[in-house]
Amino acid sequence: MAVRPIVLYPDPVLLRPTSPVEVVVDDIRTLVEDMRDTMYAAPGIGLAANQIGVGLRVFIVDLTAGDEDGNLHVFVNPEVREAEGTEVGEEGCLSFPDVLLDVPRAPRVTVEALDLDGKPFEVTADGLMARAMLHEIEHLDGQTFLRNVSSLKRELVKRQIKKRIKAGDWVAAVDA
Repeated sequence: MAVRPIVLYPDPVLLRPTSPVEVVVDDIRTLVEDMRDTMYAAPGIGLAANQIGVGLRVFIVDLTAGDEDGNLHVFVNPEVREAEGTEVGEEGCLSFPDVLLDVPRAPRVTVEALDLDGKPFEVTADGLMARAMLHEIEHLDGQTFLRNVSSLKRELVKRQIKKRIKAGDWVAAVDA
């Protein structure tokens, strides 16, 4: 379909909660196709709708970054039902190019959502899939992975971003 520009932090669309999808219709399916194309072009393993400027509660994950067919997971109106434990792991984010942070997350999570036919489903995931799902749901809640690091680390990253913006180096990973 279309590769869309990825919104970069601190754009306000990333910092406000998204709205639930009322009904899964063709416009939502087209949005998901655009999200898929954008994520694969970046490349990345997860993308929330607000990362392309759309304030709807939709995210996708493909741990193969499109390298293997049949691994795209679509979540409409996702909600965390259960999260177990905590472990620290390195994360990147398409809205934070070249920024990697050690983030604590639950290594096991159960999420309930709708599929592209509007049918409810539940999935329990471990490891990287759990981490990716929680990262994207955090985006949909109007949060970023910065909230999970110390205030000192957060301020250092923000300062680095301000310098990159001033230098003209803070550009989208994908430009349409």
